[in-house]
Amino acid sequence: MQTLLIIANTPSANTLQLRQAVVTGAKRTELAFIELSPFEATAEHVFNASAIILGTTANFGYMSGALKDFFERIYYPCLEHTQGLPVVLYVRAGTDGTGAVHSVERILAGLRWRLVQEPIVLQGEFKPEFLQTCEDLGEAVAEGVLLGVF
Repeated sequence: MQTLLIIANTPSANTLQLRQAVVTGAKRTELAFIELSPFEATAEHVFNASAIILGTTANFGYMSGALKDFFERIYYPCLEHTQGLPVVLYVRAGTDGTGAVHSVERILAGLRWRLVQEPIVLQGEFKPEFLQTCEDLGEAVAEGVLLGVF
């Protein structure tokens, strides 16, 4: 069975809304999905995923500690078994977000996971449009899996 794995750090009400918007978009399709915090996600979840949507905050020019913890726990178990896994990244950044994107991209390159689109950086003050962007993202990735695009 194909499954979309949605992993996002949600330290605030706004970031929780973003993850919920991704889920709302995924629900518009028939694809099964699992929504987890980075602390809940395991290598087993990754092994069973057809694609992953990662969400993180930008903290001190880096990904969130929660997402880094996820990568540290799954990196070696997944390294030789999940190459080519389609992944999408969105970053909630108060200012720039570039450091968070680059830090995740380095790990994805090591895992040999495949970014299927440019990372999305939701930058500046929280805007309602961020929610629509995340809904669209969830739906597009889920449809892409169903259609065999990735």
